[in-house]
Amino acid sequence: MQAEHRQRREVLMSKIGNGTAIFRSAPMAVMHNDVEYNYRQDSDFYYLTGFNEPQSVAVLAPHHAEHKFILFVQPKDREKEVWSGYRCGVEAAKEIYGADEAYPIDELNEKLPQYLEKAERIYYHLGRDRGFNDTVLRHYQQLLRTYPRRGTGPVAIEDTAHILHSMRLVKSYAELQLMRKAADIAAEAHIHAMKFTTPGCWEYEVQAEIEYIFQKRGAMGVAYPSIVASGANACVLHYIENQRQMQDGELLLIDAGCAYGYYNSDITRTFPVGGKFTPEQKALYEIVLAAQKSAIAQVQPGNPYNLFHDVAVRILTEGLVELGILKGEIDKLIEEEKYKPFYMHRTGHWLGLDVHDVGAYQYGEQPQILQAGQVVTVEPGLYIVPGTEPAEDQPPIDSRWFGIGIRIEDDVLVTATGNEVLTAGVPKEVKDVER
Repeated sequence: MQAEHRQRREVLMSKIGNGTAIFRSAPMAVMHNDVEYNYRQDSDFYYLTGFNEPQSVAVLAPHHAEHKFILFVQPKDREKEVWSGYRCGVEAAKEIYGADEAYPIDELNEKLPQYLEKAERIYYHLGRDRGFNDTVLRHYQQLLRTYPRRGTGPVAIEDTAHILHSMRLVKSYAELQLMRKAADIAAEAHIHAMKFTTPGCWEYEVQAEIEYIFQKRGAMGVAYPSIVASGANACVLHYIENQRQMQDGELLLIDAGCAYGYYNSDITRTFPVGGKFTPEQKALYEIVLAAQKSAIAQVQPGNPYNLFHDVAVRILTEGLVELGILKGEIDKLIEEEKYKPFYMHRTGHWLGLDVHDVGAYQYGEQPQILQAGQVVTVEPGLYIVPGTEPAEDQPPIDSRWFGIGIRIEDDVLVTATGNEVLTAGVPKEVKDVER
């Protein structure tokens, strides 16, 4: 992957011209007191460097005579490495990661100005690390003060996101291979969960089985906290307690994906705990499935991003009208968002290094146009939350629908001629999820 990281840096540097771009590594996240979570690098930083250590800074300076790619890293320290793991160190940062120059991180304030003083602007994303934000702003302000004497130096700061994130939005062959692997592992885990689940199981048991498969198959871990939601819990979109015992006659909604080589999968399936849908469950499930299939068909190069959501909303609304849960003219119901009590989220999002990956969904009033190499999730659902009051001029909701929550989600790659469902291996037809 180092050749790919280098190519990405070269593309970015071609876009910033005489600017200097600065990227900060992710901080260590604290679980409690002095116990830290497993480290996960900032996605932008990793995309450009492949470097997976904290307390690091990457600088891209295409205008510099000698050093275009500079890394500031933690130096080797035998005593600290015994406690917290091996460090790459300064020399290996050049040898392994292709930096033209590397320095210890504590030399940042001393060395950084030489890569900024000839730059026309600084490219930097003001992130959540306020201390480092202040460091960058301090250097910028100092160079502004000395600009009249030198006649060179940055006169503006521009966010890296609008350049870099459009690059990240279109996946390369190497990235797609990692995403396919993440999808395959998660698919295996979902299929195993369907076979494992029986009445009387606890949600956390199913979660453990899923995450065991993730680890066994070499995933980095979960892409996000696994949702294993039975009964009415499925009506809570981000339910993660996973503490309930499942009963016969209920549905189980599982929303779980894994990370592999930093790239993520994101799959949701809903199926009957006891093996057979009730008539009400089946009726709603078939509406969601029809909406998802039609939405996936709209994931095509040249189509606007919002089209697959709009198609899903129409089919869901039509289905709710057929069941008597809504009444009225379809276009008006959609315009007035009368479906919102039962379908309150969008139909998908970008997927990649981040689960909710970066990249614009629209530019002003104009939606993003889908192109080959982009990956989206397609995840319509219906949720009849117990006690939901009908919207104005809508019929009362029969209690037989209450507590049914259904979502079906796949990861879909836009190809040159259509699409590829990366997670197609997980069953979703009624005949395949019943047993």
